Amino acid sequence: MTDDPAPQTPPPGTPPSSSSSAGTTPGPQPEPLRFFGTTWVAHDGGYGARRAGVAVGSLVAAAAGCFVLRFAYEGLAIAAVGKFVNLLVVVMFAICSALAFRRTWEGFTRRHDPASQSSMRGLMTIGFVGTLLAYFLRSFSEAPGEKLHRKEYEEAREQYEKRTARRTRNPSRKNRKR
Repeated sequence: MTDDPAPQTPPPGTPPSSSSSAGTTPGPQPEPLRFFGTTWVAHDGGYGARRAGVAVGSLVAAAAGCFVLRFAYEGLAIAAVGKFVNLLVVVMFAICSALAFRRTWEGFTRRHDPASQSSMRGLMTIGFVGTLLAYFLRSFSEAPGEKLHRKEYEEAREQYEKRTARRTRNPSRKNRKR
């Protein structure tokens, strides 16, 4: 056991580092995806099973969430708060779920700025069913967020290749014309 602190992972949105550690290839490393790690790069390590698991798990969680919301609605009915309040609650959850679905779906192809994410946290929490349904639908075509991460990873690899290709010769042997 060493006294070194645990390695720090960069926050999402930071380009992969170009430092090389023991056992890894030099250059940028792929950013792990939730539930998939880095299996999305080569579609190995049970990638298909993980996609199926994410699809089933998100659908089951969405159904369980709807079941819980049904109990909440029945609780409002028992409390006799009135039809207007019942309607407001249903409309609020429907709108928040639709907005959370759209925002999550967009998040699979582009990164949102941190301030925007912070301000939408409450809405995303209320509309959790929409987020789960977005995960369910996206997992049919790819690992949720794979397209964005693959694009960023390939761009980082291209930039790395360009940088290293320029440094192939020994700079001390440069012919200097006077």
